[in-house]
Amino acid sequence: MSRESIRTVSKLQAANREERIFERPTDGRGNYLPVTEYFGENIFHFSESSSIPTQIKNELESVIQSGKGLKKEHAEIVAKAVTEWAIEKGATHFCHWFQPLTGATAEKHDAFLDFDRAGKPIEKLSASQLVQGEPDASSFPNGGSRATFEARGYTAWDLTSPMFLIEGASGKTLCIPTAFVSYHGEALDVKTPLLRSVSKLSEQATKFLNLSGFPNTKSVNVTCGAEQEYFLVDKAFYFARPDLVMAGRALFGAPAVKNQQLEDHYFGAIPERVLCFMEELDYELHRLGIPAKTRHNEVAPGQFEIAQIFRDANVAADQNQLVMATIKNVANRHNFVALLHEKPFAGVNGSGKHLNWSMASDEGLNLLEPGDEIHSNMRFLAVTSIIVEAVKRHAKVLRASIASAGNDHRLGANEAPPSIISVYLGDAIGKIFDAIKDGKATSSESKVMLDLGARQLAMLPKDNTDRNRTSPFAFTGNKFEFRAVGSAMAIGLPMSILNGAVSDIFEESNKILETELAAGKTIDAALMEICKKWISSSHQVIFNGDGYSDEWVQEANRRGLPNLKTTADCLHIINDTKETNFLTRQEIFRASELETRYHVLTERYNTIRLIELHTFIDMIHKFIIPSCLEYKKELGSVIKEQKNLGFQSNVETDLYKEINLSLESLYENARNLKNMINELPEDIDERAKKIAHELMPVCFAMAEYCNQIECLMPEGLWELPSFFDMLYLR
Repeated sequence: MSRESIRTVSKLQAANREERIFERPTDGRGNYLPVTEYFGENIFHFSESSSIPTQIKNELESVIQSGKGLKKEHAEIVAKAVTEWAIEKGATHFCHWFQPLTGATAEKHDAFLDFDRAGKPIEKLSASQLVQGEPDASSFPNGGSRATFEARGYTAWDLTSPMFLIEGASGKTLCIPTAFVSYHGEALDVKTPLLRSVSKLSEQATKFLNLSGFPNTKSVNVTCGAEQEYFLVDKAFYFARPDLVMAGRALFGAPAVKNQQLEDHYFGAIPERVLCFMEELDYELHRLGIPAKTRHNEVAPGQFEIAQIFRDANVAADQNQLVMATIKNVANRHNFVALLHEKPFAGVNGSGKHLNWSMASDEGLNLLEPGDEIHSNMRFLAVTSIIVEAVKRHAKVLRASIASAGNDHRLGANEAPPSIISVYLGDAIGKIFDAIKDGKATSSESKVMLDLGARQLAMLPKDNTDRNRTSPFAFTGNKFEFRAVGSAMAIGLPMSILNGAVSDIFEESNKILETELAAGKTIDAALMEICKKWISSSHQVIFNGDGYSDEWVQEANRRGLPNLKTTADCLHIINDTKETNFLTRQEIFRASELETRYHVLTERYNTIRLIELHTFIDMIHKFIIPSCLEYKKELGSVIKEQKNLGFQSNVETDLYKEINLSLESLYENARNLKNMINELPEDIDERAKKIAHELMPVCFAMAEYCNQIECLMPEGLWELPSFFDMLYLR
């Protein structure tokens, strides 16, 4: 196939795709089933099973709350019930589903097939198979914390997260959510530290509520609602771009003349083919018990978003992994490829995963609900001041928790929060905090109604905060939104760090509260002391302005806020015991586990970057240079013919010079880059910094030369699908 035909064929395939029509389930009489009829049909949780006696359910709930050992006979009952349920639904295999340090999920399938004592084949999942697995742990990332021959690892059933079925074309598999630890019990996964952090925060927040007027509170749950942004690209374009396949992003590409400047894609009408995909995606997620709520076009062409209803943090983390996997699987059925990379296309908005975070007591109290009279709600103000202090004190570790090669392209790129960690509170809370800091009286701002000037429209109550999309950590009504999390990331790590940071300040606050109450102060007066302390300590991290502005970068520097611009600048913080001692002290991470994560994440960054760089060099030699030589040959032929005929060739000569200059510059940079790769140091931290600060700027310069060449190249000589093709043709 000729070079020019690959792109042509891809465009024809994409432009002529027929929609995959998704047929919603009906009741057999032609009536569509409501979502409630099939929601959660592919999940199993012991608390909702009719096959498990109430007494056993209560015992299992007690195990979750107390942490005491699970009785084998109780596990046998659950194993029998879930086996019958899964087999009835067509499952033939089961697996322990876990989240190793790859950022993805892992599973090893085992058949239900077994034999009884008489040698007769039976279908069985034993209690031991339910509770514990033993996968080979040697090939998962461990950051050098164990030798290759130390292969043993354990997976342990997580009772709090529902089991679920995944469906293939020919069968189903029962997935059992589990933790994944080494032979010596070190966490080799995302889930284990998250569960520890949830327990620790619950302990400290519960004590805080008990001290501040809620003596019957027994636990506090961390709740989360993760939004997920993604791009959809036709499958034909994806496989015609080696950089999308290898790196998940286009390493170069000239922006389309019109991309998002008119802001007409955001919340616009969803294209028919995409809507068919979304209908099927919602259906699959709802069957998995995932409360997909919102879907819409995002800012960039070809970009979309899905958001969930709040769930307990651990379940939300598991379900976000399922959301990402399901998006990819359903997209494939519709001849799309879903790109979860934070910045698949330069020049248009990248994708984030806004982590909506809050806390709720077992009595139904949202700790971040301000109420109608914010100024007099001392509990809310104290909790908010605790969180602000947590972000200020542990900003570096929070920044490290969202560091990745992909997120480096997005943070601070005038579409996402900057790499400076700050807190947005809004005008109402900001004014109250300023008054407390300055020792002035606080006052309420009565609810403002927005008069829209048209009597046909309902009067709208104005919220106590605006939405600041430039803030990495923003209060948005009754929750905080950690906006800096990357779209491809597992949310367990940043949530573990956030939980640990807040728990750390809760612990200090509880001591203050006990002291003030013992001295005879009222609860409100004691809470005011907490507010004063933390607001005075952390006011410099509060910023309600434009986080995209250059002025903020300068102002943040004056305030002493860290600006860790790249992953290479901040991953070493995970290995800094002074910065992370709050995590080890609370036993959310062991010191060795943090060291493991430092090595794993740094090695991952280096590996991803090297894959990108080698792919880029390869594409230059296989695509860019041949296209340029072909065009130069055509131009040279025209120039020669014109000269023989006695005519000048100013246009052709100028084009030849431009192409030649860009090509020579590109080739020289590519050659230098290859030499720089070969000279990289062995030390992983030094290697990461050299890649980030020296090699990546060369890569960006090469991309500019490629873009210049693409803009000069005739359509028929440019083989690779363009940004216009990939973002608009569907």
